[in-house]
Amino acid sequence: MENISTTYTNFILLGLVKMESFRFLYAILVFSVYSTSLFVSLMIVYVTWTEERLHEPMYIFICGLACNVMFGSSAYLPKLLIDLFSKNSTISLSGCLLQAYCVQSHAAAETFTFAAIVYDRYLAVAHPLRYPTLMTNLTSQKLLLAIWVLVLMGVCGVVFLTARLTFCGVNINNVYCETMSLLQLSCGDITVNNIYGLMWTAFILSTSMLVIIYCYIRTVVVCLKLPGEASQKAAQTLVTHVIAFSIFEVGTLFITLRYRLRGISLSTVGHVVISMSGMSTSIAVNPLIYGIRTKALRIRIAHNLQNVFLNSK
Repeated sequence: MENISTTYTNFILLGLVKMESFRFLYAILVFSVYSTSLFVSLMIVYVTWTEERLHEPMYIFICGLACNVMFGSSAYLPKLLIDLFSKNSTISLSGCLLQAYCVQSHAAAETFTFAAIVYDRYLAVAHPLRYPTLMTNLTSQKLLLAIWVLVLMGVCGVVFLTARLTFCGVNINNVYCETMSLLQLSCGDITVNNIYGLMWTAFILSTSMLVIIYCYIRTVVVCLKLPGEASQKAAQTLVTHVIAFSIFEVGTLFITLRYRLRGISLSTVGHVVISMSGMSTSIAVNPLIYGIRTKALRIRIAHNLQNVFLNSK
């Protein structure tokens, strides 16, 4: 038992300790995930920015999703890569809080952005004639800005409440920091943290899921009434969103609940597998899903890559 009068300001990421034996293999995997995600996300942002025909709300939202993927992956994968090569497994309290702030902001912003995308698609399918006035480029940009302001303020409260605690342990069962891991090491009263954290999580899930479920149902109903080709096009967009959202939400749900479910004890390896698969899968896969399944983006990305290849010759 640690002495509760001792307050620690540096922590050990036990996940990195467990990965030490095969650290070069893990480093290659981390680099592959990060570089692929970064490359595809940058291509989505680039073609959306440079192609005037893609200056539409749907592509603006997808561009926002790609930017968030770059933000979230850069919050922990570069440090993880450096730590694996340098055999470092420690992190300072300030570094831990900053990483937690970025990782949790990414997750919340991703959830709200998915809700904005499905709402945009619902308007496009259900109100095609009024869509240009209901969802303009400026409206989509304002929605993305509102999402980020809300998220940064909400997560700021989570991190601030965590920063005021004293810590009597140093071992974090993960390869990156999050506030729930730090709460497990606190030797003070964390009731306020738990209440605020649960309320914030409930707010994110309830608001986003209500919008998503409502829009899914209404979109499906409209699709059933549309003629064959129009219905197929609308359904394809919906399926793309369902796949991407499901991958992200399942991973996030496991990460969120692994500390909150009483009576379940996970090993360090279990914590690492859940947290890494939850974060890295959506970060690596979702840009590919939108980049490949969205026809206009796929064509423009392929065209740009072809030009780069020909110019290099």
